Amino acid sequence: MQNTLKRWQLTRFGPHNLSLEEHPVPTPGPGELLVRVEAVSLNYRDKLMIENGMGLPLAMPFTPASDMCGTVIATGAGVSRWREGDRVISTFWAGWTDGAWPADSFALGGTGPGMLASHVVLNEQWAVAAPRSLSAAQASTLPCAGLTAWFALVETGALRAGQTVLVHGTGGVALFGLQIAHAHGAQVIVVSGSDDKLAQARTLGASHGINRQGAADWVSAARELTGGRGVDHALEIVGGANLGRSLQALAQGGRASVIGILEGDEVSSSVYPVILGRPTIQGISVGHRRALEELVRAVDATGLQPVIAAEYDYTALPAALAHLTRGPFGKVVLKF
Repeated sequence: MQNTLKRWQLTRFGPHNLSLEEHPVPTPGPGELLVRVEAVSLNYRDKLMIENGMGLPLAMPFTPASDMCGTVIATGAGVSRWREGDRVISTFWAGWTDGAWPADSFALGGTGPGMLASHVVLNEQWAVAAPRSLSAAQASTLPCAGLTAWFALVETGALRAGQTVLVHGTGGVALFGLQIAHAHGAQVIVVSGSDDKLAQARTLGASHGINRQGAADWVSAARELTGGRGVDHALEIVGGANLGRSLQALAQGGRASVIGILEGDEVSSSVYPVILGRPTIQGISVGHRRALEELVRAVDATGLQPVIAAEYDYTALPAALAHLTRGPFGKVVLKF
């Protein structure tokens, strides 16, 4: 086994303060796994954590990122769920196995340990078997982006064939939402500012695309595409005042899943779509381990292939973050 590991870390906030450091490879304690990391998928949240910590009480030095795929290379005393050689992915929430979110759980790459390292130690409960059908880079995209879309649409949304799903943009969560909805027999409307990205979305199964730059009113366009009825589900990834527009696009009794904060961390809406449309407005903060296990089974069963915009060597984190900032079509992944 290697006796040194490489780990990205911060001693103060700001991407210019990132440094790649060497440390001894740790030994897993009781109930823990030592995992050799093969791929780490970046999320927009990781960018914010690096920039300002999102207001969390973080201990320095801080290692970012929550989404990892790797191979177990050692186990501590008492480990029963895993053995050496198993391929695993991380769970976003440490301690949330099923049911209601427990108050003592914490997020990896936040107040919990970060995954941007060549080796990581995880409690055995914080891991899920990686899909057999995916590469390490593809599998690393499931813990946050994939599970967020699955939790919104399937776990809590009871998505079914014949429904219509509206997704904003073409980032990781949006494209997983598109693919999951398509696999369930639902129609998908994608709202984007790029005709090129809308064309790519159609190749993944999108039924319709609306260019928000060219459409005078994308809400009216979405309702027109559904014969005036409105959409059944909206993945609200933008935030801010866009929530109000998504509510206007919903069918009566439809569901809006509030996920993103691209336009800020405060949302707004007229009360009329709420009173007249009777929507369900739900916040989505990724999901629990049991749902991630079900997503993995669904991926293997359906052949869903996560969309990766680019793969970078782990040493090229600044370039990968710059790509993430530009708004990629799909996920940006670092390979170890």
